[in-house]
Amino acid sequence: MDIQNVTVAGGGVLGSQIALQSAYKGFAVTLWLRSEGSIERTRPKLERLRGIYKQTLEALKTDPSAFCRGLADSPDVPADQIDALIAKVDEAFDSLVLTTDRDQAFGGADLVIEAIAEVIDEKEAFYSSIADMLPDRAILCTNSSTLLPSALMGFTGRPDRFLALHFANNIWKNNTAEVMGTAETSPAAYEAVVAFARAIGMIPLELKKEQPGYLLNSMLVPFLNAAEALLANDVADVETIDKAWMLGTGAPLGPFRILDIVGLVTAYNIVAASPAAQEPGSTAARIAALLKARIDEGKTGINAGEGFYKYQ
Repeated sequence: MDIQNVTVAGGGVLGSQIALQSAYKGFAVTLWLRSEGSIERTRPKLERLRGIYKQTLEALKTDPSAFCRGLADSPDVPADQIDALIAKVDEAFDSLVLTTDRDQAFGGADLVIEAIAEVIDEKEAFYSSIADMLPDRAILCTNSSTLLPSALMGFTGRPDRFLALHFANNIWKNNTAEVMGTAETSPAAYEAVVAFARAIGMIPLELKKEQPGYLLNSMLVPFLNAAEALLANDVADVETIDKAWMLGTGAPLGPFRILDIVGLVTAYNIVAASPAAQEPGSTAARIAALLKARIDEGKTGINAGEGFYKYQ
């Protein structure tokens, strides 16, 4: 299957990263968003990412430690080739098409990557709305962090061309792509997505079967939940919890810095979907409440300039 035209649905933390990275690697990318307001909220994210890409590449001229696997093939790229890569960043940014028009976004797509909110009803409504618009050849992927593709495939109208393609945050640097099919996913579709992931500079991590949370989040989500529980139960404050993890393990980031990168909306949607969050007074309910309070104040994470920490 030849993938050339890629549509990313959703311009959140990962949606915007997937779109720019795919365009940087030469694909024609359309970013579908629900409203003009969504478009205006997405533009600053893309501008920020363009700046990060260019600054990182510029730093690579004198500092090999700035090397990011998603941006260059090696840390030993000559300066003139780095200048060409920096120009590619601007070309990729300028090539992105942001639209609310479903026909424009999905009518000619070879690959659609869904990166909308972790709410199953919203995903069902989205898949149902585009099912008749997609070309027969199109492959549909979900970037869902926690939902199994088998729970969603019935809404898509193409279970044989539906699977999960899950990215880590900061994909230009943490360049993994977890590929997870269902019993209905065709080998051809699966292999095409693996090839696409590799083509945009990712290292494909192929799962043998469905696993809630894939590989990374099967380990990461319990870790973040444990940190959130310590805060929600007033065991310690944000800085102390992060310090305990960083000093005790040598890790560069604590759980609340990681949550700011992931985005508090995603973290809230995950915990709010758990049955325990519906029980008043439960730890899960307290976690949901503290996340919701920050979200309501606009403190949604690093892209907003503030989450658990300030970035401006």
